[in-house]
Amino acid sequence: MAEATSTTSTRTSSRPAVQRSSSAPHEGVPAPLTRAAARLATVAERAAGRPPAGGGRFPDAEGVLAAAAATGSRRRQGLDRRVVVAVVADLLVVVAAGVVVELHSLMVVLTAALLLFARTTLGLYRRRLGLSVLDEMPRVVQSTVLTLGVASLSVVLWGSSQLLAPTTLFLALFLVLSSVVRVALYAGLRRRLRRDPSARRRTLVLGAGAVGRDLVAAMRRHPEQGLEPVGFIDGHSGARGDQREVPVLLEDESRLHEVLDQHRVETVVVAYSAQPEAEVVDSVIVAASHGCEVLVVPRLFELTHDGPDVESLRGTPLVRLRTDVMSSPAWAVKTLVDRTAAALAVVLLAPVLALVALAVVVDSGFPVLFRQERVGLWSRPITVLKFRSMRPATEEESATNWNIAQDSRVSPIGRFLRKTSLDELPQLFNILRGDMSLVGPRPERPVFVEQFTRDHDRYWARHRVPVGLTGWSQVNGLRGDTSIQDRARYDNYYIANWSLWLDAKIVLLTLREVLRGGGG
Repeated sequence: MAEATSTTSTRTSSRPAVQRSSSAPHEGVPAPLTRAAARLATVAERAAGRPPAGGGRFPDAEGVLAAAAATGSRRRQGLDRRVVVAVVADLLVVVAAGVVVELHSLMVVLTAALLLFARTTLGLYRRRLGLSVLDEMPRVVQSTVLTLGVASLSVVLWGSSQLLAPTTLFLALFLVLSSVVRVALYAGLRRRLRRDPSARRRTLVLGAGAVGRDLVAAMRRHPEQGLEPVGFIDGHSGARGDQREVPVLLEDESRLHEVLDQHRVETVVVAYSAQPEAEVVDSVIVAASHGCEVLVVPRLFELTHDGPDVESLRGTPLVRLRTDVMSSPAWAVKTLVDRTAAALAVVLLAPVLALVALAVVVDSGFPVLFRQERVGLWSRPITVLKFRSMRPATEEESATNWNIAQDSRVSPIGRFLRKTSLDELPQLFNILRGDMSLVGPRPERPVFVEQFTRDHDRYWARHRVPVGLTGWSQVNGLRGDTSIQDRARYDNYYIANWSLWLDAKIVLLTLREVLRGGGG
């Protein structure tokens, strides 16, 4: 799993420099920066109200992530009124249908829970641009059929087959009534969106070319779509056209953070832009980290098929990116599983923890635990716990020595702990404290986070979720002296594709590696 003093590394040709190494940067001369790091540095320094350090070249991604944490958390805590109204309406219909059919109260509760779960899973409570019951009908029917199947099975297992007929009637009545209610709700919402600009989502468009201008024109002509354009971002001045009503707010994304806050942007639409694709990706990550909804015009959009994650703005498809995983209900389940699993593991592994602690004391004395500062969620510092496998000569060595795998001071006991990953077990207490998760990007020390942010694109972006005891990079062989760029790519893939099943898969693959002795 992780190193005794580090959890990530680069290939031999790109190992991080330590303070005592001849390859370390000279004092006062920053190492080369990636474009992303340089832009993020400028954003963070300006957001903090001070001039960019080193002419804007020295990276301060911590400032960007800290600002995103504050803004994004406020938005995540808010509830979408449309979703609340839709859920409440469905619950009222459930109660009404239950009274009419005279279904058993426990069956009503079970069926209502199944319906809400099925509708949530199929995206029926998700904000959409097009408000059409006919467009939703296939998913409405699918959710009802799935609920009927599970409810029928429950009735049979319960031994109350006489409830099968009223349950079927209950669901049929719910399907009809809920559809009628939604027609009325959508009609009222469309009227409100046309009349009240504050009901629409404030929208920023990346790309002021022909596609971007067409999208803004569609938003203004059809306010019932729920988008209120506030401006463009595009560095290609020739593509602006006449934007007197919807201005070009920025010519590049270096101050995107400021625009998102100043204009209270809720949705970002990515049209064709003059900016390089790498810069557009950075902008999307920054916007998503601030809690913004992100819609993207796909390449060859004229040939794009409709789907559950595809919106339509007057004939132009917009792919909805799944960006803010921490706002999903499943993430709350992940947090609960983390704390519960860590607590159970501490109890069940208490004898193992005691034996390992005793072995460390017998081998090299006290202290038993090794404490080290690492960088966690939103680049906040955390103190990571491990069983000590050697004794660093100084605090400086602990903070800057990259890899101790071949260090002669690592005792046989220490090598065994590292090989079996038993040295990582105290991090269960980090999980209980909320500093870490069971699965996530592995935490690194501040000195190396600073260097990797400068040298590797989107290394900073892996701090958008809590760090973990194990991660997608580790189970794919990216431990020891392997590429930091690959590690960042795998970690960001994990964030973009996160699911409870992916976490379970990583845990199972980690157990396989531990049993094979593939740690440290």
